[in-house]
Amino acid sequence: MRVVDADCFHCGLPVPPDSDFLVAIEGVAQPMCCRGCQAVAQAIIDNGLQAYYQYRTEMPESGRERAPQALQKLALYDRPEIQKSFVITPAEHLREATLILEGITCAACIWLNERHLQQLPGVKDAHVNYSTRRARVSWDERELSLSRILQEIQLLGYTAHPYSAQRQQAVRKRERQQDLRHLAVAALCTAQVMMLAVALYAGAGSGIEPQIVKLLRYASLLLTLPVIGYAAVPFYKSAFRAILSRRMNMDVPVTLAIGSAFIGSTWSTLGGRGEVYFDAVTMFCLFLLATRYLERNAREKSTEAVENLLKLAPAMAVRIKDDVQEIVPVVELENGDMFLVKPGESVAADGAVIEGESTADESLLTGESRAIAKGLGDTVIAGSINLEGPLRVRVTGAGENTVLAGIVRMLDRAQSEKPKIAQMADRLAGYFTYGLLVLTALTALAWWWVDPQRIFEASLAVLVATCPCALSLAAPAAFAAASSRLLRRGVLLTRGHALETSSHVNRVVFDKTGTLTYGKPCLQKTEPLAEVDADRCLAIAASLEQASEHPLAASFLAMVDQDRLLTVEQPQNTPGKGVNGVIGGIRYALGNRAHSPLICGNGNGNGAAADDDGVTDVWLCDERRVLAKFSLSDALRPEAVAAVRALRAHGLMVTILSGDSKGAVSHIAHRLGVEDYYWGMRPEDKLAALKKMQCQGEVAAMVGDGVNDAPVLAGSQLSIAMGGGAEVARASSDIVLLTQRLGEVWQALETGRASIRIMHQNFMWAVAYNMIVVPFAALGMVPPWLAALGMSVSSLVVVTNALRLREGKLDDD
Repeated sequence: MRVVDADCFHCGLPVPPDSDFLVAIEGVAQPMCCRGCQAVAQAIIDNGLQAYYQYRTEMPESGRERAPQALQKLALYDRPEIQKSFVITPAEHLREATLILEGITCAACIWLNERHLQQLPGVKDAHVNYSTRRARVSWDERELSLSRILQEIQLLGYTAHPYSAQRQQAVRKRERQQDLRHLAVAALCTAQVMMLAVALYAGAGSGIEPQIVKLLRYASLLLTLPVIGYAAVPFYKSAFRAILSRRMNMDVPVTLAIGSAFIGSTWSTLGGRGEVYFDAVTMFCLFLLATRYLERNAREKSTEAVENLLKLAPAMAVRIKDDVQEIVPVVELENGDMFLVKPGESVAADGAVIEGESTADESLLTGESRAIAKGLGDTVIAGSINLEGPLRVRVTGAGENTVLAGIVRMLDRAQSEKPKIAQMADRLAGYFTYGLLVLTALTALAWWWVDPQRIFEASLAVLVATCPCALSLAAPAAFAAASSRLLRRGVLLTRGHALETSSHVNRVVFDKTGTLTYGKPCLQKTEPLAEVDADRCLAIAASLEQASEHPLAASFLAMVDQDRLLTVEQPQNTPGKGVNGVIGGIRYALGNRAHSPLICGNGNGNGAAADDDGVTDVWLCDERRVLAKFSLSDALRPEAVAAVRALRAHGLMVTILSGDSKGAVSHIAHRLGVEDYYWGMRPEDKLAALKKMQCQGEVAAMVGDGVNDAPVLAGSQLSIAMGGGAEVARASSDIVLLTQRLGEVWQALETGRASIRIMHQNFMWAVAYNMIVVPFAALGMVPPWLAALGMSVSSLVVVTNALRLREGKLDDD
């Protein structure tokens, strides 16, 4: 049942059109605006307090009259003109947006937001990136509005708003400053409390007067109050959210340790007997705040490559309309608009050059360090930098529909889709937290029988020393560092399982055309066979090819400048056979050797076929003789040989699956030293061959580029697409090679192996540390201050070890 145009019976706020929250009050189903009001109203009814609704006097005449300004602002995000800057439409009625979440402190916060959003009617998918704090949400606009999604997140105690690089930078700056303030207060107070603690410890053995002890304890209590009341507040908030969601996180035992130690020490101070732990409390807070601050910096450093991408796109653009230039926000650019890119400026949107010549720096997007020449008809990518001359560009993609936005979306998707090892770590950390609380209770019970005076000290040491921070950071830290390293090399991870799967790959399968080769024929040699020189023959051939759409035509036209092309009269193009025409009163024809006797008289040709060495010969004739022979071939990528050699050197098997002819495939295979190759394969044949390998227990990575590769890419355990390939091929892949350098295939596989190795090391360290420290803490051999130090060092070891991936230190350990 849905409620339309009504106010919440409990609070008076407007009920969203898609709300189905109802509570039966005195036999009547009353509408509620959210799950929170429903829960409160139900609690009132269950406790027999329904008279509250009869006697309350504060309800306004209409909830809309007092709707808070925050809700009114959220409603603005439902307006199409605002959504166009950050919302995309993958399918009809389906919307997808990237949001910034403020208030995220740990993995449990991620779980809570994802779980809550995924339960909303109309939400199709919701993932939160732990490293960047960005949430990607897709929903059906017919069932749910964006403002409702933002409101639901706020009801959980978090703040959400549409993503922008500048806004996230401001949020991070504000959070960093807040963290520094908390850290500064904790550090200042801890230093003073530790000085007083030294006096207390030293005085205990030298006969310090009771009045001095009392004074020092009260001074420690006063100095600890700012730490408890201000610096430690983030721990309390996180723990409170976790308890409300009925899910334990690492801040629950932290809050329990801080609160119990402070209350116990305060009780001892006021009573004038027993031990105090103000030094341990302040030190614990300081070390934990310092660890999380360093972890935040390390996390931001590991995602620096992604953030650099997001900063590439400019905020303003020079739009040209009716020959008038105007500076407009980039969000106002639409497909078909024309804009100007001056030298040194970043390109505002994807587009095609319609005027001007220049070079562009696309290194941050593709990893390609060389400047790329841009001229009439060439495509430019949003975020690339125009280096030389001014360009006029026609928009083909703007906002969330650019290549840059697509790269960021795929990377966010990869980082939010947790591999199995990370999911296992999250479950283990949750069980560990519950186990920690049980262990603390058992420790207290044991000391109750042994020495009741040491119950508090031993229990506190167990709580502090075994905090599961390192366990929770083991996988996310390594994954973020590995993703950052690969992105700097032009390798984009698009799926969360890619790193884990790559560590198990034992066979790499390549498509030939467009992957091992460039996918387009190139003129390798011009051989004159008459008194006409090579340049003249090439100019004639290119002029004839102006009338052809055959793939070979582009190879000839690319070799001749436009001003050298000749006028062709009576051009004839017979698909699959060739081209001919009259130039300067003489009929010329282009074709293969088998048709050369017919070319002169009938004008057939270009039914060119590849020889066994993969070279295609095309012949140029006039009315009396053969003038020249042109040799073309689909050139092998220069790094292909080294790439295949590197894969085989590391024990990986290499296979080629191609739809090309036997001669062309065998020629390439022999040059690469690959013995396992197949030719004449349709897409379904490639998929069947891949399935056969998988049935034999092999883990295969498929590397392809074209539309016909999409089925086999989707069917492989690990799919790798060339960045210049078809869009559907990239969408079906787990990894995209933005640079199109085949050498990065092994780099991706090697990084995957190293990241899993680093994750295992982190898990082993976290588990070993806890197994070693727990017995000593439970036996009372670890004082609380030392336990706090050990916990912080444990987390720092995990983060530092993960950062080795970012620095490229992948040697076997």
